[in-house]
Amino acid sequence: MPHLSSSFRRARRAVGPWLLLLGAAAGLRAEPDNAVEFVATPPVDRRNTHYISNRAPLAPTPLVPLPLRAIRPGGWLRQQLELQADGFHGHFAEISKFLKKEKNAWLDLRGEGDHGWEEVPYWLKGFAHNAYLLGRQDQIAEAQAWFEGVFAGQQPDGWFGPRKAKPSVRSVREGERDLWPNMIMLFALQSYYDYSDDVRVLELMRRYARWQMDYLRSRPERGATRPETPYWNWQQQRAGDALWNVYWLYNRTGDESLLALAREIFAWSADWTSGLASAHNVNVAQSFDTAAIFWQQSHDPRHLASAERNWTSVRAEYGQVPGGMFGADEQFRPGFTGPRQAVETCGIVEEMLSDEQLLQVTGDPRWADRAENVAFNSFPASMTADLRGVRYLTAPNQPLSDGASKAPGIRNAGAMFLMSPSRYRCCQHNFGHGWPYLASSLWFATGDDGVAAVFYGESEVTARVGARGTETRITAQTHYPFDETVRLKLSPAEATRFPLYLRVPEWCRDPQLTVNGRTIGIRRTPGPGFVRLERTWRAGDAVELTLPMRLQLRRWEKNGGSVSVDRGPLTFSLQIKEDYRRAGGSEAWPSWEIWPASPWNFGLVLAPGDETRSFAVETRPWPADDRPFTQAGAPIVLHARGRRIREWGLDSRGLIDEVQRSPAFTPEPAVPITLIPMGAARLRISAFPVAGDKPEAHAWIKPSAAPAASAKN
Repeated sequence: MPHLSSSFRRARRAVGPWLLLLGAAAGLRAEPDNAVEFVATPPVDRRNTHYISNRAPLAPTPLVPLPLRAIRPGGWLRQQLELQADGFHGHFAEISKFLKKEKNAWLDLRGEGDHGWEEVPYWLKGFAHNAYLLGRQDQIAEAQAWFEGVFAGQQPDGWFGPRKAKPSVRSVREGERDLWPNMIMLFALQSYYDYSDDVRVLELMRRYARWQMDYLRSRPERGATRPETPYWNWQQQRAGDALWNVYWLYNRTGDESLLALAREIFAWSADWTSGLASAHNVNVAQSFDTAAIFWQQSHDPRHLASAERNWTSVRAEYGQVPGGMFGADEQFRPGFTGPRQAVETCGIVEEMLSDEQLLQVTGDPRWADRAENVAFNSFPASMTADLRGVRYLTAPNQPLSDGASKAPGIRNAGAMFLMSPSRYRCCQHNFGHGWPYLASSLWFATGDDGVAAVFYGESEVTARVGARGTETRITAQTHYPFDETVRLKLSPAEATRFPLYLRVPEWCRDPQLTVNGRTIGIRRTPGPGFVRLERTWRAGDAVELTLPMRLQLRRWEKNGGSVSVDRGPLTFSLQIKEDYRRAGGSEAWPSWEIWPASPWNFGLVLAPGDETRSFAVETRPWPADDRPFTQAGAPIVLHARGRRIREWGLDSRGLIDEVQRSPAFTPEPAVPITLIPMGAARLRISAFPVAGDKPEAHAWIKPSAAPAASAKN
């Protein structure tokens, strides 16, 4: 056998060059076979050697953010960024009284003056990041003026920003500082540093960190089991943002005193380890992951597990609805759990950000699935299609979006459903980081010096990969989430071996992969994960990933057995004709009510057996303006049949009645109806009753015109 083996090796060497030529002619590679596996996460025990990620003793970062300039979004996502820059958010300094520079506390050398709370940093956080992604020089200059004011206003003791808290923040007593607005401004400064490498950011954060440590150690609450944290005390409820900022600085400086500061912040923060520390929707969406962020330092499994438990417990009670969010308008209330309950636009974007952060920390693709659910199905409908107005509250079932108060059915009184560029204090300023942060999360580096496609979208990324840090450009062509196929073209500066990770969402049962036209088998395991494809990549290599999107029905048993319809990551809503009516604002920036111009009170007619047979998928041409989240531009629609339930109406304040038990009896005939992506439906019915006319169907009881709930609930 040894003699035969050596003879074989000599023969192989002799014919090797000819095999190489034949392989090249056939389009094959003279290299080891592709190393393909399906993995739950990228490596959780290795540290990327080319990009800044967690330093020890922090847990390694499975998904490492790439520099801001590394990713160039395209397609519909870039169009959303452009619409945002051209819409009211890009011109908000002309509209919002909080952004007037004269006497603004954020620009005062002593931190004194007007409008010194969250509004400026809320706006700047998304405004600056969006400007950097798009290269909008006028908006970059506008952001710079605010950053220069922040640098100039830092005090000798390290404090920066306004000295006085918002008067209504009742938990901030005389002599105390409100740290919450500064947490947001530090996020904005991180984007600026990523764009500019301006070392003044690091110096400001170092000095402020020293001030924070001295301040927190001097607080009378220190040493207590937990400080008292009522829901309005944002600085303690949302202290996870402060932890994120400290770790960002530690990873760039290695200053170990920052780890002591992180421990102090966590001890001072609201207790999200034991359960939900607040009923306020933004606190929940923004802070449910606080302990999991600290887990990077503590390595305590209780801290890591708390994020999943908090997320699940909220959905189990208040999130039995489509769209990825939960009903809390502004706070969630026992008994108010149906699909007419709404959530703030602030809550929507903070949920997206929390999911993106947990994705980085854990590498778990479930958080990407959850972020997509919110980003595609809830976020687009919270604003007008041209991004010239936003509403405070959005619900899965919302067939009227006017300026009348919907309290007490909706917890918050006032014009919460009005599409306006100027009506609300927080959401108009804060929503702007939703699309830009998602664009910066399309691609990540990995701990094994690879690159991961996480949120699919038309884009171009340039990253350093492999053992030698070879610069590699990858272009992605796709209309995801409206299309199943993602096409990648790789262009490394030289032939380089590295792993490419491709996320497979949980809803996709049978992903299909080709490399240079050759089918690559995938041994799929249950749950979401990544295809890890390691090989020597060369310029011109092409990868095609297909994620077959099947129809699926979800039943919300806690809400009358109502039904929602999904195709891949998209949920569908009844197409309701929209009548826009002017309702105040200025000539340049008007506010709008949206009234239904077609019937909306339909129950679905479902076929027996395989209920997905009740729906026909129609693929339409891609919109020329790259705006798929509109009724006219939606490239995918579903055709179905429904029966009107005439007893289902609006209450005396114009709030939709609660959905009742399915099947719901109706004698009305079945008629054709059209469903459009939920994100394209500003007026929406997304949790449908099932219509029936058999004896087992339930009579729909028309509620009293006067709501039974108390306005104080």
